[in-house]
Amino acid sequence: MRRLNILIWHIHGSYLNALVRLAHHWYLPVKPGRPEGYGGRGRTFDWPDYVREVPAEAVRDLDLDLVIYQTPKNLFEDAHEILTPRQRRLPAIYLEHNTPRPDAVHTRHPLDDPSVLLVHVTHYNRLMWDSGAVPTRVIEHSVAIDPAIRYDGTLPRGITVINGLQRRPRIAGLDLFLHARERFPLDLAGMETEALGGLGDIPYRDLHRRVAAYRFLFSPVRYTSLPLAVIEAMTIGMPVVALATTELPTVIEHGVSGYVSCDLDVLFAGMERLLADPQHARLMGERARAVARARFGLERFARDWAAAITQAQALRAGAARAEVRV
Repeated sequence: MRRLNILIWHIHGSYLNALVRLAHHWYLPVKPGRPEGYGGRGRTFDWPDYVREVPAEAVRDLDLDLVIYQTPKNLFEDAHEILTPRQRRLPAIYLEHNTPRPDAVHTRHPLDDPSVLLVHVTHYNRLMWDSGAVPTRVIEHSVAIDPAIRYDGTLPRGITVINGLQRRPRIAGLDLFLHARERFPLDLAGMETEALGGLGDIPYRDLHRRVAAYRFLFSPVRYTSLPLAVIEAMTIGMPVVALATTELPTVIEHGVSGYVSCDLDVLFAGMERLLADPQHARLMGERARAVARARFGLERFARDWAAAITQAQALRAGAARAEVRV
């Protein structure tokens, strides 16, 4: 595939960190004050030079090949504000990061255009969303972190890595984290975690070296997509303790590559074992790393995205031909 000119808003930095490893020309719109979606390259990431910031008002002058939407605001507000009518008719992908809210029974996906490809990040998400007649496909996550980083586990503590935990208390499992922290030595990292006695937002370029020292990662998330922190931990060879919700039961094999259950007593027993037995933790982590390398590698991710882009181009071309016939 030739290198394309792609517009994408900065919505989920950790995901974008993997996506921009695909060798295209990426354009990130920015606005003064860098409000949500317009934060550009981000200060905590080290991205290739072909990832470029562009003033929002200059986007209409770009010769784009593809637009990637990620939120209803991107689709219904930002597109009409910064794109020309011609650019809004370009091949497009809606990248859906989230599970449906408030629930999977009564929630229809906001995208209602069969000429735009809807990409889900887990099979669970695609199953739960009502997408109507919109074409969908699944591209599972990948992560781009320093391959030299390896799990150490010498610090007999667990760590949870979640941004804005208190803003999504039930969804992200704030109550479960606080309950676990009463019984076990647990640290918390991520944006806004200082208010909970946490470590704050550790720059992404430094995060995994810090995390690697901990004995295990605890994910208390009830209802989101597969957390990237889980994949990152597994990638460096770290055991994970997590709820058996959404896609996680297909990623962690209980008692083999980590501990996964909806029974907190079972998870707490796993934490006790990991804290008491560093060798057991290391063996579990090695198995987790093997899973991550096989399932969430960048080469597979790049192939999936290339196929998705080709499909998005075909959908727009087909829609254009249909308009001509009419």
